[in-house]
Amino acid sequence: MEHSVYVANADEVFGGLELGAAIELMRQGFAALQQGRIDQPLRTIVRSPLASGFLGMMPACIDLPEIYPEPLYGAKMGTLFPGNVRLGKDPHQGCVLLMSAHTGETRAILDASSVTALRTAAVTGLATDLLARPDASVLTLFGGGHQALWQLRAVAQVRPLSKVFVVTRSPESARQFVYEAQPYLNCALHVDVTAAQAVAQSDLIVTATSSATPVLQHDWLRPGTHVTAMGSSTPASRELDGPTMAVGRLFVDRAQSTRSESGEFLDACREGWLSTDAELTELGAVVLGQSPGRLDSEEITIFKSLGLAFEDVLTAAALLNRHVREGHGRLVEL
Repeated sequence: MEHSVYVANADEVFGGLELGAAIELMRQGFAALQQGRIDQPLRTIVRSPLASGFLGMMPACIDLPEIYPEPLYGAKMGTLFPGNVRLGKDPHQGCVLLMSAHTGETRAILDASSVTALRTAAVTGLATDLLARPDASVLTLFGGGHQALWQLRAVAQVRPLSKVFVVTRSPESARQFVYEAQPYLNCALHVDVTAAQAVAQSDLIVTATSSATPVLQHDWLRPGTHVTAMGSSTPASRELDGPTMAVGRLFVDRAQSTRSESGEFLDACREGWLSTDAELTELGAVVLGQSPGRLDSEEITIFKSLGLAFEDVLTAAALLNRHVREGHGRLVEL
């Protein structure tokens, strides 16, 4: 029997949930994860010799009636093709699926690239709000790709930025990024500095690159800096060096995922900078006040963002709920 399914493309995703609202949605989500109202298995990664990228299958189940009236199974079927950057395409592709946890019926199909950009930025905004110094205002952003602009916008949502340094592999890409990003900011963006010079002047760092090797070094950091590392999400890639991981207090989206999937953590352990049982504070514990965030103005805090399926599912559920309430979005018959 046919039934109606909510469908949203990238424009409908971005138009349906403002970034500030997405940050607050992630605050609710991490609290719910900590409370056991979200079931979050580890992702499954498929690498085929027949393909240049890989497929990630990221499932979750949520029971949050304040977001959507019935429990939902959800999954992001996403691909990562780093070579897409050269084609002018987002490296992240795929779709987010929602199914009723009562009947199994498909409730929604959404573009994954836009959901990923929105929820990843929202988590960065949340972590920055929880962990950065209240007076932090100078940001160094590593990367100028599809994710970087959303990361910048998220940080600007929670801290009044006075200066932004953009560090990319090429001056041309940096200039193009500034052209695209400047309309979203009330401060100047600077590109004509080295990474070390930029970091030495900053109290906020975001790494949003596709680099497999570290782009940030411990020696550049000054006391009181908050770092969000979100570009790498596999054991084979990392943006932070071992000494940086060792000098900072580590916050994560989920400890189990970090110990299994984070190249930063795994390499720091292999190199002797961290022990495998090093303390990892989950963001949800900070949201609920179960663990402290920043302890003082001199502490270096590091948030390693891997990205969790519940973030995609929760974002999709919020958009589905808006459709139910306001008719936002489209329906197709399956």
